[in-house]
Order: sequence, then C-alpha cells, then structure tokens
Amino acid sequence: MIALKADQIKGNWATLLSVWNDDSLDICRVKEEIDTLIDMEVDGIYSNGTTGEFHCQSEAEFDMISECLAEKCNKTGMPFQIGVSHMSAQISLERLKRVVHLAPSAVQVILPDWFPVTDEEAAVFLKRMAEASEGIGLVLYNPPHAKRVLSPEEVGYLSGEVPRLVGLKTAGGDKSWYDSMRKHIPNLSVFVPGHLLASGIQEGASGSYSNAACLNPAAAQRWTDQMQYDMDSSLELEGRLRQFMDNYIVPFITEKGFCNGACDRFMAVVGGWADVGSRMRWPYRSIPETEAPRVRAEARRLVPEFFK
Repeated sequence: MIALKADQIKGNWATLLSVWNDDSLDICRVKEEIDTLIDMEVDGIYSNGTTGEFHCQSEAEFDMISECLAEKCNKTGMPFQIGVSHMSAQISLERLKRVVHLAPSAVQVILPDWFPVTDEEAAVFLKRMAEASEGIGLVLYNPPHAKRVLSPEEVGYLSGEVPRLVGLKTAGGDKSWYDSMRKHIPNLSVFVPGHLLASGIQEGASGSYSNAACLNPAAAQRWTDQMQYDMDSSLELEGRLRQFMDNYIVPFITEKGFCNGACDRFMAVVGGWADVGSRMRWPYRSIPETEAPRVRAEARRLVPEFFK
C-alpha cells in the first residue's frame, strides 16, 4: 500500500481482534476475520491495538498477525495500519523495523508506558520511530489509561517536532477540547471513539478506530457514510449508541472491573459478525458469553440498524 497522508486517513477503521484458542493464537480464525472485514468494505483495518491485545503478544505472534493482515490487504487494496505499540520503547522500535517492508498505510504507536515521559522524551522517542519508518506516517495512540494523557496543545508540540506524525487516536473531549484541537493540531488526522463519531465529525474530527465497528463493522460503515449526507439522522443514531454504551457496556468497566478490551471483544460477540469469541488472554478476565443474550436484546432495541 501507499503510505497515507494525514488528510487521507479518515472514516471508519475496524480493529482486528486477536483470537485465542485456550492460550494460543488461532491464526486461522484471524485470517477469516480479516476476510470478513475486507468483504464489509470498511474504510480501513488496523491491527494490534488494545483490543488486538498488543501487550499480550509474543514477537512471533505479532509478526504472524502483521504478515497475514498485510498480505490480504495489499492483495485487495484495503488500507491498513499496523500497531507497533509496546510498553517498551526498544521493543516498539524493533516491531516497527520488522513491518516496514509490509508497506502499511500508517503505523500506530504509544508513548513508552512505565515511567511517564516528558515532552522532550516523547519527542525523542517519536523522532527515532520516524527515522525507522522509512516514510510511513505515525499515528499516536493516546488512550485515557495512558501514563501520560496529552492535551491538543501538547500533541501540537510533538507534531511540530516530528513532521512524520500524521494522526492521533484519542478519547476526545468537550467543546473546549475540540476548540483546542482545531487550534493546535489542525493538520493531523484526529480519530475519536466510534460511538461518538457523528458529533466528532461535526466538530472537525477525521474518523474513528471504532468501538462501534466491534459491534458490527458493516453497520458502522453505513453510519459513517450516512454522515456525509444526513448528519441529523446520524446524530440521532449516535444518541442511541451512547445510551447503549452507557447503560449496557460501560457498567462492565465501572461496576465489574473488566478492561476496555474485554468490552470491545464482548461487543463483537453481541454483534455476532465474526467467530472471535469473548476470550481475553491470561491474566485478563473475559466477560462471560452468557451475558450476551441480555445485552444483544437491548442492542437490537436501541440500535436495530446494527443488526440488519
């Protein structure tokens, strides 16, 4: 694939979920999942994010997933990004070096995540990654649980220091956050949570590495396309998606202590679009699939568009 510029990274990007058979990677089911996402014609696919469990993969497993995704996407012309993130800067750099030849559209990185980095250390890290990327753009993944959650102004500083930085994956924020985004990082592709995409697009965001796509990638794509010609209806659907998330998904985190990745994986079970299962890799807990019928019934009631 051709490396994408910031203004070319947009829309609904679906996550590639890891699939575990007991405690081993089931690469056959991962390949089937990639084929399904390609058939659904999403705007792009990315691997090795939080729900892809980059933090739990061996280096051999990372290489296997990355190579499978690249082979299928390069063959079909599907844009794809590879997450080279790791808590260790050294391992992240080595992952990046190993995937450059796969020609991803961009790569996703997190900041080193044991000690919180300073602005200077973050810039030094990203500069080294950019040097190794051989022209492939960097997308900074900065989730709410990162040791260092950056403001738009701080991301703007890094963007000025590292021209190869083309995108930001973030939780977004309120109106003041978007005002700051437009002021400090107008040249980056900014991706916000999937269930907040319509209001995010309205405020100037570029797209989403989408939790809504975990529920149903094809439906998330139809909704994203709808935003181009019917924003009012798209915002109305967003309101129902927010209600579903707040009432039936978020409590698994706030009340029962499951991690975010377990919730995204559970939504794929609720949506039933791929054979990925609810299993998280040890030591993380998985949401029992016995919860799925109850949550699926509420999802069908609130967002029937995601079950067509």
